[in-house]
Amino acid sequence: MAGEVIEIKNLVKRFGDFTAVNGISLGIKENEIFGILGPNGAGKTTTINMLLGLIIPTEGTIIVDGYNIRKNPEIIKEKMGLMTQETVVDGDLTAQQNLEIFAELYGMKGKDKEEAINYALEEADLVNFRNAKAGSFSGGMQRRLNLVKSMLHSPKILVLDEPTTGLDVQNRVSMWDRIRKLNKSGVTIILTTQYLEEADSLCNRIAIIDHGQLKAIGTPGELKKMVSEGNIIDISLRFEDIEKAQKALKQKLKMDCKVVADRISINAGKEDVKTLSSIISVLEKEKIPIIAASMHLPTLDDVFISLTGGTIRDELGEQKSNASKIMWRR
Repeated sequence: MAGEVIEIKNLVKRFGDFTAVNGISLGIKENEIFGILGPNGAGKTTTINMLLGLIIPTEGTIIVDGYNIRKNPEIIKEKMGLMTQETVVDGDLTAQQNLEIFAELYGMKGKDKEEAINYALEEADLVNFRNAKAGSFSGGMQRRLNLVKSMLHSPKILVLDEPTTGLDVQNRVSMWDRIRKLNKSGVTIILTTQYLEEADSLCNRIAIIDHGQLKAIGTPGELKKMVSEGNIIDISLRFEDIEKAQKALKQKLKMDCKVVADRISINAGKEDVKTLSSIISVLEKEKIPIIAASMHLPTLDDVFISLTGGTIRDELGEQKSNASKIMWRR
């Protein structure tokens, strides 16, 4: 990988008395797939919107390909593309017409425009549907059209905002393949997703944001090692027994447990079998029935729960990416 194509330094965004982003600094390397994860209201959407020029930072700087975007806002149009989770196509227009509109918004004309549209239709496997109305397309077809629309002007950086939300498994895997293909062609990709296995499969590195702050950054493997060098133990219990079990394990074994729905999660380290045996012994003595017990290597779910508490919060101060704003900035 080459150097950093995006540098974010001490980024802050306040909405009145509420601080949505609080001093985030990170770098995104050229030609990597970089994931940004966080609970609702964590600040990730606000961060993306500042990167796209939709929101002006209260403090801090964003450098894109060597340019300060506050001083050179036109660089966003030239260097970046955006695919939102909402399908931004006009169902009353054909695939060809949808692409023509966006090509014109990008300032493309003549042969360049024609070649870009033909290439986009080929990449989306929609050549035979170029004259069909987009409203008749399946969800997967519309999402493919959405993707190639964002790439018409051959941007160096592509922001994918939850690109597979709502897709079935087959179309999701197909989208993953298209994302990998784009990345191999030299496009730097910034990915937000609610599917942690998607981030694990696609991303070279991942940043986890919570309460407006950067909690961790690294490869999926590095992040998992932060949680445990060994296995994670999950104990499923009756809901009414969870608090009692937490207290007992903390008092008797000095263990801190994470609560996830109807189970507790414990970092077992390398002595997982011994640890599991001790946990079962304590719970039996406390007459707490165990519904199920299991062990697994750390996943990104475990990392996410460890760093954010695993709760889903309302989006206070966050502002969703607005595709129409992006479009009319072109």
